Amino acid sequence: MTTALEGVQYFETILETVGRTPLVRLRRVARHCPAPVLAKMETLNPGSSVKDRIGLAMVEAAEHEGKLRPGGTIVECTSGNTGLGLAMVAAVRGYRSVFCMPDKVSSEKVNLLKAFGAEVLLSPTAVPPDSPESYYSVARRIAAERPGAFLTDQYHNPANPQAHYETTGPEIWEQTAGKITHFVAGMGTGGTISGVARYLKERRPGVKVIGADPVGSILKHYHETREITEAHTYKIEGVGEDFIPSATDFSLIDQVISCGDREALNLTRRLAREDAIFVGGSGGMAAWVALEVAKHLTPADLLVVVLPDTGERYLSKVHNDAWMRDNHLLDPAVTLVADVVAGKGREIPPLLSVQVGESLRRALALVERHNITQIPVFKDKEVVGTLYDSEILKSVLQDSSALDQPVESFMAEPLPVVPRDEPVEQVTRLLTARTPAVLVSQNGSVVGILTRFDMLQFIVGGE
Repeated sequence: MTTALEGVQYFETILETVGRTPLVRLRRVARHCPAPVLAKMETLNPGSSVKDRIGLAMVEAAEHEGKLRPGGTIVECTSGNTGLGLAMVAAVRGYRSVFCMPDKVSSEKVNLLKAFGAEVLLSPTAVPPDSPESYYSVARRIAAERPGAFLTDQYHNPANPQAHYETTGPEIWEQTAGKITHFVAGMGTGGTISGVARYLKERRPGVKVIGADPVGSILKHYHETREITEAHTYKIEGVGEDFIPSATDFSLIDQVISCGDREALNLTRRLAREDAIFVGGSGGMAAWVALEVAKHLTPADLLVVVLPDTGERYLSKVHNDAWMRDNHLLDPAVTLVADVVAGKGREIPPLLSVQVGESLRRALALVERHNITQIPVFKDKEVVGTLYDSEILKSVLQDSSALDQPVESFMAEPLPVVPRDEPVEQVTRLLTARTPAVLVSQNGSVVGILTRFDMLQFIVGGE
């Protein structure tokens, strides 16, 4: 019997769309690298992260082994992305789900899991992994107490690296026609880097595998010494560890490079602005390490880096100017004048000015009303000079009749004009004792002013 779906191309469930993500070349951020840098866009999975792969694989392995039965509950400790991969599987297959998360995760991740019907429990970040309060311990306790519950345990589940051996690795090999020479991935559970590394090295033993690890994690030190040290807190989510996951095969990793919060998170923002690739901080970290490696390669080499998740999960963090300022993470080299203008307080208009022919009294009124120290002087739309509060007061004290004289009689040289898309790093070089402010232009017209105080407030978060 013919049905309406015959000949129609579709998937039975969203789970069938996991994987087969494309490679995209990083161009602007990698423009100084001799070797091409290709990004494995795991953000294009249905749950927008690489963890969709292991969510499906771990559930299917548990079902096959009889550890997860109909009506059961999936339990996991996660920074968010594995939870979403598992939550999608739970929704499609009728399981309940409970996820334990560190309290440093973004609110977007928590709300996203709840949207899929999951129960979310937050635990303190700054506690040892063996603490009863840690999200690892809470997850184990829930799995033990609830009937029919199964702890997927991504850190020690062999289905984690196996999923990448069976899918991610073969995809990269096929997409690069076997020409890949270097592979970079962030390290957390170690499943991605271990599974892909095993597949690639079986086919080309000379492929170099480089792990990206946040400063504060213990994985780099352990890789180099096999010693377990003390971890320290860091802002990048979803990568690095304070213990050693058995899902990581360190023998397959040739090198581990550390990356700090500042470097990772500012490159995360650059990826969006320069290459239109919107990822989270772990993606920025992996890309930063990839660029560090690629700088020393040749045009004959080919580097692939995994970008694990979407930036939409971090709109309240790395992609939020206020959060970056409050955490003292903004890098002037990758911050634009427009960012500072947008971050200024709204107590006064963005640009206060006077026109040639107006009286000094008008300028003094602006100084008194808005507590400003310099006022640009315009002739129609052209900037022709600057009035400084000190000069206004000096002139008025010497001769009160100066109040009724035109402003051009007292003005100094015009302030420099910079475009809105100028890097802040360039602007700070203009702000000297003799140049306390710059004017900001857009489409050829002056639209604002930035002072040294504005710059200081922006960088330190207005403290």
